[in-house]
Amino acid sequence: MKKNSLIVAFLSLLCATGLFAQNRYELNSDWKCRSIKEEKASGEDISSPSYTLSGWNNAVVPGTVLTTMLANKEIPDPFYGMNNEQIPDIYKTGRDYYTYWFVKNFKGEQPENGNQVWLKFRGINYSCRIYLNGKLVNKEPYEGMYLRKSFNITKLLSKTGDNRLAVIVFPPDPVGNPNGGQGGDGTIARGVSHQYVAGWDWIRPIRDRNTGIWDKVYIEKTGCVNLSDPHIITQVPGKRTPEGKQSEALIKVSTEVENASDNVVSGVVKFSVEGNVISKEVTLDPNSKQTVSLPVYKMQNPRLWWPSGYGEQNLYKSEISFEENNKGISDSESVQFGVREIQTQWNPITSSREIHVNGQKIFIKGGNWIISDAMLRFTPERYDAEIRYHRDMNLNLIRIWGGALVERPEFYEACDRYGMLVFQDFWMSGDCNGRWLDPLKKEDQWIRRNYPDNHSLFLECAADMVKMVRNHPSLAIWCGGNEIAPPDDILTVLRDSIITKLDGTRMFFDFSNTERMSLNTIGGNGDGPYSIQPLSVFWNHRTWPFNSEVGSVGVGDYESLKRFIPEKNMVLPVYHPNEKPNETADSVWTYHTYTGVGYEGFLEPYGTPSDIKDFCMKAQLVNYDQYRGLMEGFSSHMWNWYTGVIIWKTQNPWTAMRGQMYDYYLDPNACLFGLRNGSEKLHAMCSPVDGTLMLVNNGFKACDNLTLTATWFDMDGKSSEITQQSTSIDASSSKKLFSIKKELDALAKEKGGFLRLQLMDESKQVLSENIYWLADGTGKYSGLSRMNKAKLKVSVKPLKAGKVEVTLSNPASNPVAFFNRVSVIDKKTGERVLPVFYSDNYCTIVPGGEKKIEIECNTSSKSRQVITVAGWNVELQEIIIPKIK
Repeated sequence: MKKNSLIVAFLSLLCATGLFAQNRYELNSDWKCRSIKEEKASGEDISSPSYTLSGWNNAVVPGTVLTTMLANKEIPDPFYGMNNEQIPDIYKTGRDYYTYWFVKNFKGEQPENGNQVWLKFRGINYSCRIYLNGKLVNKEPYEGMYLRKSFNITKLLSKTGDNRLAVIVFPPDPVGNPNGGQGGDGTIARGVSHQYVAGWDWIRPIRDRNTGIWDKVYIEKTGCVNLSDPHIITQVPGKRTPEGKQSEALIKVSTEVENASDNVVSGVVKFSVEGNVISKEVTLDPNSKQTVSLPVYKMQNPRLWWPSGYGEQNLYKSEISFEENNKGISDSESVQFGVREIQTQWNPITSSREIHVNGQKIFIKGGNWIISDAMLRFTPERYDAEIRYHRDMNLNLIRIWGGALVERPEFYEACDRYGMLVFQDFWMSGDCNGRWLDPLKKEDQWIRRNYPDNHSLFLECAADMVKMVRNHPSLAIWCGGNEIAPPDDILTVLRDSIITKLDGTRMFFDFSNTERMSLNTIGGNGDGPYSIQPLSVFWNHRTWPFNSEVGSVGVGDYESLKRFIPEKNMVLPVYHPNEKPNETADSVWTYHTYTGVGYEGFLEPYGTPSDIKDFCMKAQLVNYDQYRGLMEGFSSHMWNWYTGVIIWKTQNPWTAMRGQMYDYYLDPNACLFGLRNGSEKLHAMCSPVDGTLMLVNNGFKACDNLTLTATWFDMDGKSSEITQQSTSIDASSSKKLFSIKKELDALAKEKGGFLRLQLMDESKQVLSENIYWLADGTGKYSGLSRMNKAKLKVSVKPLKAGKVEVTLSNPASNPVAFFNRVSVIDKKTGERVLPVFYSDNYCTIVPGGEKKIEIECNTSSKSRQVITVAGWNVELQEIIIPKIK
């Protein structure tokens, strides 16, 4: 009997859970739109189901006016060539040009028995009026890009079940003059929205300023009580390790509970996780809302969440529900969370902040992120790919730059999965918000420091965004703005009230390069350099001890450029060593942010590029070297100079030609793999300054009984061992061994060559391999241009659907097979399959060596896929991927 009761209870829980899962759905298709220049009817008329929509266009929702126009082929792709110049800019057309009606018909009858129906918006840019079935829904203004809104539409639903929703969306005001400044003339910052849309040094203006219903729209059905914004806090006392049995963790749960009925309602708020339930009885006044806090749950032996490279990203699925007395579940919310605690500590040696997770200090290796797509075309699949790339670069943090937005829940879900800590800025930038004088800005520096115009709206949006993402374990740091703090009245409330009361678990920095994070001991702005550097700079020149922005080059390869540069513009940039700027490039290149300094002559040591393909190949050599050298240099000074470094930047939300590890189309370039190498958890490296061999250990455990070998390979492939050393390294540290500079100088003097470092454990398993190519005594890579061809042996083995193993073997009689790019190609189109995830790439294989690369990609295409391999001195090979037997 007891067993049957349990089964019935379990089935009832499943039914209730399924019921409420089905009672929330997204309005994401079959929308119609029309410009207000074409449609003069009132919202009451347009939202009447009988009003004809003949002649209206299909609309993209979630989306913007521009994404809708692009889908309807009214504009060319603004990311290709100079197409963006063909699209009218809102500053010249006026706001009415991009003010649109968006209309959606949907089914839904008025519920009975006190049940409620809610219309929910997750983001509209910039302001709107909402109508349903001839009635105005939002009696109060709805404005601000970052504000979610929920409306009880129970009484507005049609009795027939045929409903029409009509939303008129107005652009930001002012829209800003895109005059070439960072954020144009700066006035875009007077509103509470993203600033980059008026143009920046890495993007051209977005012509409609991303006006539209840009984020999700939901219909949700509940009982008379609605739950919203549940909050889960996890506390993990002490210093933990990823392995072994864990001491208990404390779980604190609260939720907002709204009684939408005219009656007093009593019931129970419950939190359920893995069969454990905590609850609290509550009584709710009519038409009231309150926050309910449950008793603290002591979780035994919790599975902890760790940043990537330090442990597993364990996640728990939970449910918070309200069960009305004698009437069953009124509403429930599913919440996924990770058990971890973020702490910070001041490092007096570096004079900067350390980030700790579960009591362990983490050396921060991060990337700056703007936004996934500049036109707000967000998908879970794209988020997943981009965050996975960051994980694959052996990074552990992503900083969300302040000129964009608080990232979407789907972004944070991907960061939770892949172990990326997140440093989240609010919506300020030094450029627009008055950090300095700027002749391109319309208003005085001190006027700009008081942007935005509506401080209360900024704070309302900030509070709402904190509620939206605070349950994600990946969220680590809040920040008031990029390179500038908000106005004092905003800052005080944001820091001392909103963050404290609505979160209370994370560090808040006033601005991204504040001295509360990183003390100014060297002068300057606290960030940079941003351009290509001699590798010695990263090792020998001390920057701020927690550098929030430092970066270099990032032009993609030839296949990448072809996707957005017209063939006639695939023109080789010309280097002028004695002029400033020292490079001239085609106007389309310049439009896509190829800067006047470009590669600054760093390609010349490889020989002046002969054509565009040669340019792109040599650019990848510099890309790889730059980002490996950057992370190696910072890691060599971990805990004595630095506690963290965040690269500016790791991705581009449009087709730009700088600061990216992969292009807009998700095609990785050599930057990604150079960074992956230099950032690996346990790493052997050689200083370009003095030839010192070093080890870096990012792990929590010391590594003993290690053997480091340094081997030289000349341009013919002949090898000679320079040294073999038994060694060890403490946890979370870097260690200098000894210099081999004299040996390297002598060996490289004539033609240059290759240095291979291998770090092995006592069973001779290679834990780290790092291959450098060295210039000759004059600083040129003269030997590379005269290398003999190396014919690699390539084999391809399918492991499972979507996963193959490629083995590259270099016969012992060969020279070094240098810098080989592996790609997955669609045989029918001849184009790369994207995205694709490689365990390594741009690989160098020494004579007698072998490299296994695991590749994961989508194999749903009916066309056969092939593997291609080509390198500096390796001819192109194509191998069809065998079918799984």
